Amino acid sequence: MKTKRAGFLTKLVILSLLVVTATALLDMRSQILSAEAEKAQWTAARDAQLQVNADLQDAVDHSGDPDRQADIARSKLGLTAPGDQVILFTD
Repeated sequence: MKTKRAGFLTKLVILSLLVVTATALLDMRSQILSAEAEKAQWTAARDAQLQVNADLQDAVDHSGDPDRQADIARSKLGLTAPGDQVILFTD
């Protein structure tokens, strides 16, 4: 029993389907890489925001601590406690 060989038009159709499929796969791969990069950026942003949230929660939880209040008064407001020695550096 002999098999019939594929004609030129059949080969051309199959070749064009292969080219279209390969092009679609390459395009899909570039979209996947782009999405993975975007995911990494969003993950880093989320992790940074989680750290900010944890720091803020810690500040709220310990807002009544007198030592913390004194540190904030010294560092951010420039205040001193009675009996503290102040050293000024001038150029």
